[in-house]
Amino acid sequence: MNTPLNVLFLCTHNSARSILAEATLNHLGAPRFRAFSAGSSPRENQQPNPLAIEALQRAGIATEGLHSKSWDVFAGPDAPRMDLVITVCDNAAGETCPYWPGQPATAHWGYADPSEVPGTHGQRLEAFRHTLLAIRRRLELLVNLPPDRLDRLALQHSARALAGEEARA
Repeated sequence: MNTPLNVLFLCTHNSARSILAEATLNHLGAPRFRAFSAGSSPRENQQPNPLAIEALQRAGIATEGLHSKSWDVFAGPDAPRMDLVITVCDNAAGETCPYWPGQPATAHWGYADPSEVPGTHGQRLEAFRHTLLAIRRRLELLVNLPPDRLDRLALQHSARALAGEEARA
């Protein structure tokens, strides 16, 4: 595989789960994978949730350049061609997505929204850390797939199968 597989993670606000997935896959998967994230209704101030950034930094994962953005950015003619699009929240999974050039493989990996957890800063940060670990487990499986499992049809099957991995773990 000479060029990296482009993976887009989608969530409604592109402030927590999709940001965690983008940063983690770029950390674990380079140079075989290149991750992006976006949302259907990104945060107005274009900033990820500060707890997502803190959880990533505490895990030793780079956060430079992370910002909330609309999925429309990736549907335009100048956007990178996606090989795999993964929704990570139930709201984005039920929304009508834009047309993705090249008809990428798709999958849904649902995670509870750590932003919804009440409590102290420490309790809320723990919810983000827990979500980050769950995302990381799946991404470790993805990046370790053999090359023959990463062509378009196999990639869709593999990504969708990984959605069930957590239930068995």
